[in-house]
Amino acid sequence: MSTTIKQVVRAAVTVGFLAAASSAMAAADLNQPAPSFDAVGADGKPVKLSDFKGKTVVLEWTNHECPFVAKHYDSGNMPTLQKDAAGKGVVWMQVLSSAPGKQGHVDGATAQKLNASRKAAPAFTLLDPDGKIGKLYGAQTTPHMFIVNAAGQLVYKGGIDSIPTAKKEDLAKAENYVSAALSAISTGKPVEKANTKPYGCSVKYAG
Repeated sequence: MSTTIKQVVRAAVTVGFLAAASSAMAAADLNQPAPSFDAVGADGKPVKLSDFKGKTVVLEWTNHECPFVAKHYDSGNMPTLQKDAAGKGVVWMQVLSSAPGKQGHVDGATAQKLNASRKAAPAFTLLDPDGKIGKLYGAQTTPHMFIVNAAGQLVYKGGIDSIPTAKKEDLAKAENYVSAALSAISTGKPVEKANTKPYGCSVKYAG
C-alpha cells in the first residue's frame, strides 16, 4: 500500500471515529424536530412522543434524591408548574434516566408513589433506566428542561429558572424560564431565552 493510500485510509478511519463520537454526544437542536422516542411509562403503558404532535410537550429530567429537584417539589413549585401547564393543554413528561444501582433509580410503582406524595401532576412519568432518551436529548442535570412545540420542534432547553441553587428561598427571586417559554408559545411568540444553562445534580447514567 502506497504512502498516499495509507494516508487516505487513516483519514477515513479518523473521520469515522469522529463522526461516531459526535453522534454519541449529540444533543437535541433548537428549532429542529425534537428527537422521537418510544418509552414505557411508570404505569407500564407505552408512550410515544409522536402521538402528541399538535400539542406542546414539556420534558423534565428528574431524580427525587437530588436536592435541586427536592427544592422544586418540596416548595410546590414543580407541581404548580405541572398543573398550570396541564390546564393549558400542555403534555408534561417526567423522565427518569437514573440507571439501576444509581441515585434516583426507582421502579414504576415507586415513581407513582413519589408523585402522589409530592402532589406532582405530570401527564406521564417515563422510565429510562438505560439512559437512551436522556442521551438522545443530551440531558445533563436534574432538573433539565426541554419544550417541544405543537409542530414537533424543540423550542426550549436548559434550566428551570435563573438561580442555580438548592435553596427554596431563591425561588421567589428567580426568573422561571419554563413559565416564560410556555407563555410565549401559547401566544405564538418566539421563546426569548430558548437556550439556558441547566443546573442541578448530574444525570446518573450507567457507567
